[in-house]
Amino acid sequence: MNTLSRRPHVDEVEAEHGRDLDGFARLASSYRPELLAHCYRMMGSVHDAEDLVQETYLRALRAYDGFEGRSSLRFWLYRIATSACLTALEHHSRRFVPAGIGGPSGDPQARLNPAGPEISWVQPLPDPLAGDPAAVVAERGSVRLALIVALQQLPPKQRAVLLLRDVLAWRAAEVAALLEMSTAAVNSALQRARAQLVQGAPAEDDVVTEPLDQAHRALLDQYVRAFEEADVDSLLRLLRDDVRLEMPPEPTWFAGRGAVGGFIGDRVLTRPGVLRMLPTTANGGQPTLATYWRGPDGRFHAHALQMLTLIERRVAGVMIFRDPSLFAAFRLPSTLPATTPTPTPTPTPTPTATATSWSG
Repeated sequence: MNTLSRRPHVDEVEAEHGRDLDGFARLASSYRPELLAHCYRMMGSVHDAEDLVQETYLRALRAYDGFEGRSSLRFWLYRIATSACLTALEHHSRRFVPAGIGGPSGDPQARLNPAGPEISWVQPLPDPLAGDPAAVVAERGSVRLALIVALQQLPPKQRAVLLLRDVLAWRAAEVAALLEMSTAAVNSALQRARAQLVQGAPAEDDVVTEPLDQAHRALLDQYVRAFEEADVDSLLRLLRDDVRLEMPPEPTWFAGRGAVGGFIGDRVLTRPGVLRMLPTTANGGQPTLATYWRGPDGRFHAHALQMLTLIERRVAGVMIFRDPSLFAAFRLPSTLPATTPTPTPTPTPTPTATATSWSG
């Protein structure tokens, strides 16, 4: 049964709040975290998702007088949010990660040339605050980065069909009504989307997420220490042979311990004491490190978010989002004082993210 459209709604809105817009706003705001996750799945960008959740509430407030309570308020808000996302996607190209654009570079000394605005990049999503009820609704697997990247390969309507049917458990008739499609067309689109997703989304059964066991916490501690102390040899011992390093907005990426270690050793870990890292999680419990780079003023400035893929007891992937504007979405400070002690790098389920830093 569809839990979104079958929840009690008359007592929820009509009887309890009547047409009191303040009451509506209070009730609707409780759905914000899960609507943010839904818009993020559609858009692949936390910034776009935040804008579209705001647009959803503006549309809902304007249309509230016409809301008759025939469905739940949550279901109604999801309808509005999905429509807003589809409208936005008419004017947006799909988002990428570097591995989706070309093959890996074999030259750690290769010149880096960040891509221009013609390429839009997938962004990470902060995990909900501990205890947030939306964490139950927005299941971890539905916001994993690999899935978000694969969703970007689908046409917008196909993407919406897949999310509404498989993540939100809407009935085919409900999806058809929203998207102005026949039920048969919805079912056909769902089959095509599922088939493409199987091809595009790698299996993640072995990927380690929060809560980490003692061995993986120790691995994370060692990783942070290697970066902050510029200890390349120690870092290399933590990497899998097939490790991948991607650094949007830089389209160049590296695969294999030799290439990744060569790039980090030559271009990133040049001297100790220039980096600081703060732990957090993103995209359904994936360990993430906010990286700060020491500036001329002696303070450490937000530089990048570094999302780690851990498999077994090694680092299998490093996705470095070199976009300091993401720190605000993760509620991270923009600077750390010069005297900041090295923190204990244990990710907690608070909204923060990952980082790697190097100048340039």
